[in-house]
Amino acid sequence: MKNNIFNKKYILIFLLCMILGFSAYVDIFTTLDSKLQDSFLRKSGPVDTEIVLVAIDDQSLEDLGRFPWPRYVHAELLRILSQAQPAAIGIDIIFSEAADDPEEDLALAEAIREAGNVVLPVYAGLEGFSARQGAIKTDNLVVPFPDFPDLFITGHINTFPDPDGIIRKTALYLDYQGQTVPSFAWRIYEQYCKSKGLPAPDLNRLPLDPIKRLEINYAGIPGDYEHVSYSQVISGEVPPEFFRGRIVLVGSYTVGIGDFYFTPLAPEVPMYGMEIHANIIQNLLRGSYLQRAPFSASLLAIVIFGAAAAFGFTRLNPQKGVLLLAVLAACYLAVARLMYDKGYLLSLLYPLLLLALGYLVALAANYISELLERRRITGVFSRYVAPQVVDKLLEGGEKALQLGGSRREITVLFVDIRGFTPLSEAAAPEEVVEILNEYLTLVAQCIFKYGGTLDKFIGDAAMAMFNAPLDLEDHCLKAVQAAWAMKEGATPLQQRLEEKFGRTVQFGIGVNTGPAVIGNIGASFRMDYTAIGDTVNTAAHLESNAKPGQILISQDVYEKVKERVAAANLGEIKVKGKAQGVNVFQVDGVHQ
Repeated sequence: MKNNIFNKKYILIFLLCMILGFSAYVDIFTTLDSKLQDSFLRKSGPVDTEIVLVAIDDQSLEDLGRFPWPRYVHAELLRILSQAQPAAIGIDIIFSEAADDPEEDLALAEAIREAGNVVLPVYAGLEGFSARQGAIKTDNLVVPFPDFPDLFITGHINTFPDPDGIIRKTALYLDYQGQTVPSFAWRIYEQYCKSKGLPAPDLNRLPLDPIKRLEINYAGIPGDYEHVSYSQVISGEVPPEFFRGRIVLVGSYTVGIGDFYFTPLAPEVPMYGMEIHANIIQNLLRGSYLQRAPFSASLLAIVIFGAAAAFGFTRLNPQKGVLLLAVLAACYLAVARLMYDKGYLLSLLYPLLLLALGYLVALAANYISELLERRRITGVFSRYVAPQVVDKLLEGGEKALQLGGSRREITVLFVDIRGFTPLSEAAAPEEVVEILNEYLTLVAQCIFKYGGTLDKFIGDAAMAMFNAPLDLEDHCLKAVQAAWAMKEGATPLQQRLEEKFGRTVQFGIGVNTGPAVIGNIGASFRMDYTAIGDTVNTAAHLESNAKPGQILISQDVYEKVKERVAAANLGEIKVKGKAQGVNVFQVDGVHQ
């Protein structure tokens, strides 16, 4: 049975590996896995000082008035910025409709043309797009200055939040009616490379997912990137030289305008759109790309942890199993952190979930196995020794099975069937066995009823202990009560035997109390849980001197039970091995 249960543990853990392996393949719990990666792997780093933000903040709104501002204001900003020749300028504001005054559009368009390196945003309608192979397609593109088509450098600013609302990826390009629409950040990066004389960047060399999205490796949290107020630039408080050779992003920096999102490093603190663009641009500038590790990495971790569960947790006790669980989880997190530093996001949920569930399955299987084994041992072993002894052995484990004993005060009862030999001559062997079993069943029931331990059957006799291995209050009285119950319980058996065979049998019982050595006695390969000592020998001699139907107790027993029993003093009897006789009492009744 134990082997069958042990094999079932392997089967359960194997099925667990299969289930979690499939779950990892289809990424059922992608949101939860991403949150774990956010919490345990992602970390902020130094932000790139080549990127500076011109913030449309609360101070600017107070200085320049309610937004949106006349486009002359933006034209003036661009003229100021252009004086310092920044590497690239990104205006994260959608000019999707013509101004009421056409002169405003002309002024802003002229400022953009003169700067030469300004990137404007476009926005694609992506209702119901689905993840598939190839770039995300759109048939609806909102472009700036519709009256001046194809005069500007543009890039899309669409965001792709995960189901939990966190922005973790960006599409570096979209497919608009068969044409590639690069992202806003990519266009700025192109202008930066052009300004610095660097080779033109290649989108195809980046680690993109199947729908051409890049995992954003956030370096900064909200507020990390250097920023100045829009109105400070207009007023001249920030000199144009401050922007020389740098990437300048212009956009909303207040929740009042609404261009804010939530990100992995600060999931409860809003990050403004141009800060997200800044993080993406830094990834492109520094080559600090991040990509999710392939499924094979998760599968390998699942296989390793499945083996650990099958060959580790199933063999260890719960405490050592928890320790192994903690060590394996810590090692995996350390490996995941190392891989993150190399640009790979390892799945945390599925391997760690397997580790935890593997431990729980092994724990449950071990518990059920031990429970079934305990029941099996109790059921089988209780037929040979007392239930108290079985419980003690099960609780003590291997230690309880070691040879040795301890000294304690006990009461010992010996009982023998008088007249059994003549009866066995008159009855058939099968009947003799049946009669013997009835008497011994009565003996065992009486012993157990009063909390005694049935030590052994010795042919047609039996030995019992009271107050061992478990403490028993008033153990002397309990032993005498058990003896009296045997005497009374034998009456109907005697009558039946008299009617059937013309013969009867009776018990002879001896009870003594005192110190004895209790424990496992014998050889390492065959032992008995029993008691030895003079107390035991004296009880045996009392039983051998008892007449049929007689219960003899020692002076020590009598002194402890005399208030509860009726007993007659029979005087001293000689006991083999003792120089002095033993004062003996006959029990004539037990008071209720």
